[in-house]
Amino acid sequence: MGKNTTHMATNAQVQLAPQRMVGLGSTFPIFRKTACVSIEKGKEFAELSSDDLTNTPGRWTVMFWWPKDFTFVCPTEIAAFNKAHGDFKDRNTQLIGASTDSEFVHAAWRRDHADLKDLKFPMLADTSKSLSEELGILTADEKVAYRATYIIDPDGVIRWVSAYDLSVGRSVDEVLRVLDALQTDELCPCNWTKGEATLN
Repeated sequence: MGKNTTHMATNAQVQLAPQRMVGLGSTFPIFRKTACVSIEKGKEFAELSSDDLTNTPGRWTVMFWWPKDFTFVCPTEIAAFNKAHGDFKDRNTQLIGASTDSEFVHAAWRRDHADLKDLKFPMLADTSKSLSEELGILTADEKVAYRATYIIDPDGVIRWVSAYDLSVGRSVDEVLRVLDALQTDELCPCNWTKGEATLN
């Protein structure tokens, strides 16, 4: 009986062991996925791949993930990123949103939710969960994505990553602040914001 108990505990520990997230300095994984890019009939979907992260010289990428479409916290984040789309564009940065929902669910959600109808960035569909699994951002139970955010430089290298619990929305202002700091290519002190002096 003791032996079986030990075996069961070992299995539980394996199941609860945290995934290893792909981190700083890593090249973003290779992928090819369908994305919802519009709600105009016949123009809803397009293919996105890891090539899109590096095929425009000097362009950065912010990819942010949410757990599920048709939920409550997620649309507040997506709407906030959309509102800041011009700020990211001014920084030569493309936005890509992503979840494990299908492109058809993305399109249905956009049509259903007033704040999502006019999105200016694609919603990537990781239906197979292959990309989110490789990134190490899936929850252990439902296998949905944590609220992970990646800043990827023009060479396809991850320069910043954050992950939030399912119940907590992230700060778009903080993503912009870190992006500004990375783009200076200089030493930036605690709480540095764009326009302030960097460290010599």
